[in-house]
Amino acid sequence: SSRGSGTLVVYLVAMCRAVPVNDLLDRASQRSDKMHSLSTLLTQEMDSHFPPYGRMQMPRPADCHTSALQTPNDKEQALQVSESDLMSLARSLLQAWVDPLAVLSTSAITLPHPSKSSISSKIQELQEHSKSLGDGLDILSGKMGPSAQAISFLPYTGGTDLGQDRVTILNKFNFLLSCLRRDSHKIDSFLKVLRCRAAKLQPELC
Repeated sequence: SSRGSGTLVVYLVAMCRAVPVNDLLDRASQRSDKMHSLSTLLTQEMDSHFPPYGRMQMPRPADCHTSALQTPNDKEQALQVSESDLMSLARSLLQAWVDPLAVLSTSAITLPHPSKSSISSKIQELQEHSKSLGDGLDILSGKMGPSAQAISFLPYTGGTDLGQDRVTILNKFNFLLSCLRRDSHKIDSFLKVLRCRAAKLQPELC
């Protein structure tokens, strides 16, 4: 019954809230790691059949819809950022990909690429990991306080239509994937730094 399933959800959430922060960060890091490896595999799969002249028309990373968010450029910089700010950055980036992932998922079905079925299933998997990671970070940020719960909204304004001709579609699809790969790497790095700090490891071991 729907009532029974509702009770189960409440029970599972209560159980998650009782799990130590270190364990939750471990799980979150595993999810973010999987997201980054999937986005890397997708980029490689697209590259296997991408017209060379298309690359010359690819927008720059600065054109990614998340580029307005000020983030640490490397691990050394990330280690200087407060834990709540790192959590806020990770959640902001993850939230910013909900709509573009839906666009990628819809577009993958008719993508003019020989590996479109494989690409489509990987993007669906990415969406599932993203949703699961988002739920976990909601719980974690709740344990960390108000500044960890703050989210910077980074609206995606690219629209749902990637174009009409083959090169334009592949170009826009590949560009979105390259932005996703970059951001999934950032999310993964921030969560690994948080996990390292929670384990009270020395900075050089992070």
